[in-house]
Amino acid sequence: MATLVTDLESKESSGVRDLALSYLGQGKTDTAERLLHELLALHPEDVQAMRLLALILQAQGKSDQAIATLHQAVELVPGAAHLHADLGALLRSIARPQEAAASLRIALELDPSMSAAWRLLGDALVDSGELIDAAKAFERSAQTDRFREDIARAGDHLTRREAAEAEQIFRGVLKQEGKHVAALCGLAAVALMARQTAQAERLLRNALRQSAHLPLIWRGLSQTLMDAGKLEESEQAVRHALMVEPDSARNWVMLGTVLARRLRQTEALSAFEQALRLGPLYPARVLMSKGHLLKTLGRRAECEAAYHACIEMEPANGEYFWCLADLKTYRFSDAQLAQMHSALAAQPQDPANAALLNFALARAREQRGEYVSSFEHYAQANALRRRSVQYDAAGFESKSGRIMDVFNAAFMAQRTAAPATGPRAARPLFIVGLPRSGSTLVEQILASHSQVEGTMELPNILTFVQELETAGGKTDAYPEVVASLPAERLRALGERYLKETRELRSGRPYFIDKMPNNFRHIGFMQLILPDATFIDVRRHPMDACFSAFKQHFAEGQTFSYDLEDLGRYYRGYLAVMDHWHAVLPGRVLTLNYEALVRDTEGEVRRLLTHCGLEFEPACLRFHETQRSVRTASSEQVRQPIYDSGIGHWRHFEKELAPLARSLGDCLNRFEN
Repeated sequence: MATLVTDLESKESSGVRDLALSYLGQGKTDTAERLLHELLALHPEDVQAMRLLALILQAQGKSDQAIATLHQAVELVPGAAHLHADLGALLRSIARPQEAAASLRIALELDPSMSAAWRLLGDALVDSGELIDAAKAFERSAQTDRFREDIARAGDHLTRREAAEAEQIFRGVLKQEGKHVAALCGLAAVALMARQTAQAERLLRNALRQSAHLPLIWRGLSQTLMDAGKLEESEQAVRHALMVEPDSARNWVMLGTVLARRLRQTEALSAFEQALRLGPLYPARVLMSKGHLLKTLGRRAECEAAYHACIEMEPANGEYFWCLADLKTYRFSDAQLAQMHSALAAQPQDPANAALLNFALARAREQRGEYVSSFEHYAQANALRRRSVQYDAAGFESKSGRIMDVFNAAFMAQRTAAPATGPRAARPLFIVGLPRSGSTLVEQILASHSQVEGTMELPNILTFVQELETAGGKTDAYPEVVASLPAERLRALGERYLKETRELRSGRPYFIDKMPNNFRHIGFMQLILPDATFIDVRRHPMDACFSAFKQHFAEGQTFSYDLEDLGRYYRGYLAVMDHWHAVLPGRVLTLNYEALVRDTEGEVRRLLTHCGLEFEPACLRFHETQRSVRTASSEQVRQPIYDSGIGHWRHFEKELAPLARSLGDCLNRFEN
């Protein structure tokens, strides 16, 4: 039988190498190895064949032979930087980091423009514990990247939230260099903007196969894992980035953000303070985050001071004025009003900033009893906000209808498991409803009970729903896909929920999950968590809707920027809640905010009974409870209960006529 090479005698050596590479791609490593040995027997100085042979030997686990082959190639061409780089990569892959670093340093002395070699050197130095030099190597990798300008341009698009433009650039880079690390990280950031956390994580895990320690990857992975609710893993990821770059303000900001989500507020505050000492790229924004933390901790004076300092740094930025307004009880001075008006006049082409300034001005005018002027600013703020958000009222109603069709009485009776008996995991108390309807007050009351853990607005259920939406490669699979899930899968989802939320609990038998938008998913939550308790906090529709209209939400409440949309949404909410009462009788407690204010003790007792809790007087002294509160009502729930919010909408009755018309006859169900 003729040898493989002599069968190809008429072909160039490059053709033989290409054939060997093809065999490698097919998994025929033995054939590829034999082919290259035969080629090298005829052409013993074919360095490219040696490089490929080393790759194939490595794939077969023959590391010593691979290293010997590369050493032979280096001896033939000692000035070939890429050979030293190949040897360094191979040595690092078999956990010989110091030798790897030595080879990579030789490669970079020969050719300091090799970005990938700098990145490999960084990884090898981290493995060796030489962290300072590793950080420098990673920086050189970025500086020598031939796509550096493209990546920077795409990053600018991301900063402006121009996802499509950024994605186009990143994909263009990947067409030219299929495993480009920064482009993979950039695409992950684009995926995160679209809330596609699973896709973002896949991209970042792929990037980690190219570089095990690059802080850029670990920082992005931390953000991704945090958005996915994997908070412990998120903290581990950012601490990995900090190990390499301890003087990076961005890493400390990320750590502070994760710690805040893990309800370790004091540690988070320290992280933000460290970021500020290091001089972050946007110091005012980091200081604002510090102010938010001080707010959740109830340190009001320090919080205000932080926001004031932000305004001194960026006096035309409306977000910092809104931060003060969102304290609810803060009163602006005449000078501050003039400053906001000046800022509004100076930046007419920035609708996002103008919206924030208008929201703040509206709140200031409202506090002064200047209701007509106040509403003008609210209307302008919402009109500006409405331009930048998409809300599909018909889509919301259609989806709600499908949810009610799937989770009908027969389905729920057939699929709902009995509550657990005997020892069980912590029992969730789900608080749902509309934003600005009193849910934070109810959360604070329950969190004042010795058996109840107060947490925060948990995204886990909405994450599950998003995952189910894309089941089977579809884009709108929920809720119908739930009907096809076996009982084991539903139980696994419930166990996953309890596992993911465990780190936010200290061992009390009950814990709160206050996410108002979960109201549509009560049927799903009942299936995966049969022990769950549901509380619907409901407020008079005019007060509830107008209060939402007055609020600048960071994200999620896209229905709240138009009065007619608000009324239509409220009607849809009532229809869904009526459905749950019909198909899950007795499972959901409707707690009216107005009744809670007027008969606090009676309603608190009713609430605790529904939750299976004994009455405790501390629940009536909720404003004395020391805990972090992360919502817009954080200041209000630190005060004794008050009734000034009931019927407040009547000051704006004329202006709210479109809301009343949109609410229609559902107003007849409420008394004020």
